[in-house]
Amino acid sequence: MSDLASTRDILQTLVGFDTTSRHSNLALIEWVEAYLDGHGVPHRRAPNADGSKTNLLATIGPAIEGGAVLSGHTDVVPVDGQAWTSDPWITVERDGKLYGRGTCDMKGFLALALATVPHLIAARPQKPVHLAFSYDEEIGCLGAPLLIELIRRELPKPAFVVVGEPTDMVAVNGHKGINYYNVIVSGHEAHSSQTHLGVSANVEAVRLMASLVALADRLERDGDPASPFMPRGATLTIGTINGGTAGNILARECKFVFDLRCPPGIDPEAIIAPFIAEAAALDTALKARSPDAGVVVKGYAATPPFGPEPDGLAETFARRFAGDNGPPRVVSYGAEAGQFQEAGFSTILCGPGSIEQAHQPDEYVEISQLERGQAFMRRLVEWAASAE
Repeated sequence: MSDLASTRDILQTLVGFDTTSRHSNLALIEWVEAYLDGHGVPHRRAPNADGSKTNLLATIGPAIEGGAVLSGHTDVVPVDGQAWTSDPWITVERDGKLYGRGTCDMKGFLALALATVPHLIAARPQKPVHLAFSYDEEIGCLGAPLLIELIRRELPKPAFVVVGEPTDMVAVNGHKGINYYNVIVSGHEAHSSQTHLGVSANVEAVRLMASLVALADRLERDGDPASPFMPRGATLTIGTINGGTAGNILARECKFVFDLRCPPGIDPEAIIAPFIAEAAALDTALKARSPDAGVVVKGYAATPPFGPEPDGLAETFARRFAGDNGPPRVVSYGAEAGQFQEAGFSTILCGPGSIEQAHQPDEYVEISQLERGQAFMRRLVEWAASAE
């Protein structure tokens, strides 16, 4: 079987597991473990608190320092409400593209890494290559900290980490950080004609959301024209809103979620502090009207930004493996690279596919991107087998 055929077969298998973040990833992990067992590759888990999801760490080669980590997440975003023209859980080829949920973000990279395992073993590597597969990246990079802790605790320190997010197989040395916030506004139900007897959680939530929209507009205006990111500066969006039970009832509760994405060097806590103060003041005012009313703002995920490293080892090797001589590049999406970098690892983003295809109906990865990924992996194998 050719390298491409093996990669495609593995990708088709991985896509067949519905690992939307609200579901478990254990079935996919168990398949990967069986695949690794078939090649005699040792592996270990780093599960979440209730064991419903897990990270996976595997090592090919000697247990020494100076190895490479190939990292990727196993979860995908939902397909709910999207107009797919084929089954999102079955890989379909059309016009040189492989369609399916996760083909681009980022099971294509996982397939490339797994297809490389037998080649690494055959090359008798002098340096280890570690596979680090995480859970719940799509909902705030929640799984990676446990995985990184496992790497730091149990592995000789790797030389560098490649996070295989879709970058068109070129090196990317920066991404924005992400902070997610959940806001719950509690009201007091009454007939909508009797506004003096209750508190509409929806109305009060709209006041807070109006402040966030104004903040988002200011952040857009204040974006540094010299920033390499697009959009230039920090961004804020409201992702979900849920509130009320009927048109003629003052809403008892309204919940909304927003995210704040900041480039390196911008403090998200400083940006959001005035809103937190506004929410606290509103909480006091609502409780004065009704003891059961109020506002709760809770951050539930914070992913650090990722920035260029002076003479970064990860970027040096990734460019070499990818045949990339282009200019420095950054992306506006968030990823686990910032978490690896914060933990002290030289890190780079480099993987097949484009972020423009990620999270879309009819998500796809171009076969040519997988071929470029295979060239990357072949050079990685040569490096691992060398005494360099």
